[in-house]
Amino acid sequence: MTSLKGKTAFISGGSRGIGLAIGIALGQHGANVVIAAKTASTNPKLPGTIYTAAAAIEEAGGRALAVQMDIRDAQAVEAAINKTVDTFGSLDIVINNASAISLTSTLETTPKVFDLVHGVDARGTWLVSKAALPYLIKSAKQGRNPHILTLSPQLRDNITKEEFAGRTAYAMAKYGMSLAALGLSGELEQYGIASNCLWPYTSISTEAMRFIAGAKSREISRTPEIMADAAISMLQKPAEKFTSRFEIDEVYLRKEHGYTTRDFRKYAQVPDDELILDFFIPQWQHDELAVLRANDTTLAGQAKL
Repeated sequence: MTSLKGKTAFISGGSRGIGLAIGIALGQHGANVVIAAKTASTNPKLPGTIYTAAAAIEEAGGRALAVQMDIRDAQAVEAAINKTVDTFGSLDIVINNASAISLTSTLETTPKVFDLVHGVDARGTWLVSKAALPYLIKSAKQGRNPHILTLSPQLRDNITKEEFAGRTAYAMAKYGMSLAALGLSGELEQYGIASNCLWPYTSISTEAMRFIAGAKSREISRTPEIMADAAISMLQKPAEKFTSRFEIDEVYLRKEHGYTTRDFRKYAQVPDDELILDFFIPQWQHDELAVLRANDTTLAGQAKL
């Protein structure tokens, strides 16, 4: 595993939820972390700002920079990337975390909302990655193991209509992030830069999810730390070999680190069979995970994070 100490990570979004959890985990590993998001002032409905996130990362042991940025603004994105390098001297990791959510059917979705989710999710992922590329290439030349990690679903040849129904605009935008990550992996392998995706098997308890689904969602979701643990492991893999991967948090932790059902209890308040499953997970993935869970005892004793 490659050390993350002294590496510089740029996280789009990240003032709360999964992005913040990854930022704190990076801070614990001694990384420099940039939180680039819109939220600079407190919102009683959605707690957390770029400044509270930066403070949490520094408290965890890292160095942090808070940058207010609208990911839809190409000039703002470029300025944020440049400020990152001006502050820390390098850019080694990009976490494409920023995402706008709209769980509405086509009839219920306005063109304005469609443009929002695509502008933030798919276009935002592409914009941030593009602005970061010159610095990631430099990082690769310096042997600093550069990674792009995009938080989006698996691409596969059996995507189903059920994954899109009732949320077509949002699903298009999320899979657009995955397509960007796939294309980047092909373009960047010549430089030794990794481009991978990570997605949760279950619902994740975040402020945004509680705002959309209510307080009850917290009880039947896992904490963002499961995504952070998987992300940290992926970012420590050798970039020139570990790329073009579409990982699911629980499957990855079971296969790569020997996690058993007991290990996942720290991420949830309820047993596995009561958790809400993510709607972008295909049936074959459920079947694979069922086998892994049934064989828990064969994985016990392997290395943990």
